Amino acid sequence: MSLLKRLLAWFQPDTSRPLTQAWLAALWMGLLANWPLWQQLQTLPDITGVRGLVFTVAFAGMVTAATGALLSLLAWPRLIKGLLAVLLLSAGALAHFIGSYCIVFDPTMVVNMMQTDVRETRDLLSWRLLVSMALLGALPAWWLLRRPAAPRQAFAKRLGGNVASFGLGLVAMVLLALSVFADLSSTMRNYKTLRYMVTPLNAVYSVSSAALRGQAAPSGPPAVIGADAHLLPRTDGTKPPLLLFVVGETARAMNFSLNGYARPTNPALAALADPGLLSLQQVRSCGTSTAASLPCMFSPLGRTAFGDVKGTQENLLDVLQRAGLAVLWLDNQSGCKGLCDRVPNSPTTKLPEGAAPLPAGLCDGEECFDESLLHELDRRIAALDQERVKRGLVLLMHQMGSHGPAYFKRSPPDLKPFQPECRSNALQQCPREQVVNGYDNTIATTDRLLARSIVWLRTQASRFDPGMLYVSDHGESLGENGLYLHGMPYAMAPDEQTRVPMLLWLPQDGGLAASLKPGCLQALRDKPASHDNLFHTAMGWMGARADVYKPEWDLLAGCRR
Repeated sequence: MSLLKRLLAWFQPDTSRPLTQAWLAALWMGLLANWPLWQQLQTLPDITGVRGLVFTVAFAGMVTAATGALLSLLAWPRLIKGLLAVLLLSAGALAHFIGSYCIVFDPTMVVNMMQTDVRETRDLLSWRLLVSMALLGALPAWWLLRRPAAPRQAFAKRLGGNVASFGLGLVAMVLLALSVFADLSSTMRNYKTLRYMVTPLNAVYSVSSAALRGQAAPSGPPAVIGADAHLLPRTDGTKPPLLLFVVGETARAMNFSLNGYARPTNPALAALADPGLLSLQQVRSCGTSTAASLPCMFSPLGRTAFGDVKGTQENLLDVLQRAGLAVLWLDNQSGCKGLCDRVPNSPTTKLPEGAAPLPAGLCDGEECFDESLLHELDRRIAALDQERVKRGLVLLMHQMGSHGPAYFKRSPPDLKPFQPECRSNALQQCPREQVVNGYDNTIATTDRLLARSIVWLRTQASRFDPGMLYVSDHGESLGENGLYLHGMPYAMAPDEQTRVPMLLWLPQDGGLAASLKPGCLQALRDKPASHDNLFHTAMGWMGARADVYKPEWDLLAGCRR
């Protein structure tokens, strides 16, 4: 009878013990909260049939063993319940986002989350998220929190048990890995994104990594760059330059009809029929998210070197302002990620003194359409230091652009040429053609903004030598290979997330256009370019120089007479 009781006790463990709770939670998260990972494994062409099933089972055991081993070290009575409740709720949320959008959760995604504002967070909320968090997170957390208190146990004995449990978990993980080593090594080598889909280990690693990077970064003001910034002398009688730098959001090059896209997503720019408008065809971004791309594209270092920078540095705006130019950042998004902190800046909703209110329909109370960036520009410029303005003006506009997943919110009611569009933020629940329709409507909205910007710039020709540079911060996946949104690790990201549009507009009768070799600008159309060129092109455009300026990275340098 005693043997039977022991067997029954084995199958009915004492759920008041922290180690039992840790392993039950590991089993729950490892098997159930990782359903997107198991689903993804079944789609891999390398592992199919019985072999694929065996590998998936072994991999699930490895994930469970690794999670249990990690939690064993934290299985202390006053810690484990609260910790597991947080991990379970996080696992439920991660399962929803990874399963719905096929994203990965890496340290860059953690930074994105920290910099997300209320509008962007609201777009990601859905009843499916709540269901996932309730079933995979809240329900087991509620059961766990109702377990009785753990029995008293000597510290040494509990520590020994936790360490032994950790060791057993590692042994189990290694044995399972060895049993499918050939498939495991090839799969991890060929599909590196899978490691960031393992929940909750991906969250533990990514949050810890982001936190350590933040701690390692030196405190204090940003490091000075371009301390010797100055302006080249301008010929008497020439007008000061005006550069309108439009920072796009989530626009991908392949959806611009100016780049050969079959749909007419750029009708307004095409209607201008302006020979001074150039669309570069082969442009790559610094990153696959705003948090990664925006600081990089305003740095003189380029993508490769920028990733090695410790702490923060000044950027293009600081150098241009130090050179004596007027700089103004206008924002219709979640902020400038610290870039504009030391120059005049304003959200679109904050109007200058004496300005007319934003026209009806331009804002809905929660956010404004990007055309609000053009409202009262003359008054905004008049509020700047006029001595600087006389030397030249750099006006930056940060768009809301094509920010997803609620694409339908980014285009006004009178500018939705592609129908029907997806009216949900659960993109995977819409037919893909409706997702593309909603996204293409946002590109048409950007098109109209840029066309109207050029019209406004023409009105400034009497006092400035105007021009426009537009480039998006990163691209977007619209369901290709099951991927949605953006934020994939750069080395693994598809072209949809890294190929971005870049437009240059120089009026043919302007001073800058006259200083370039005939036909040279059009030759740039098919040459490779990237965000690495932006800092140096803007410096050259404005006639600013500093020790950090690289003429070989200035797109216009080779075209100057």
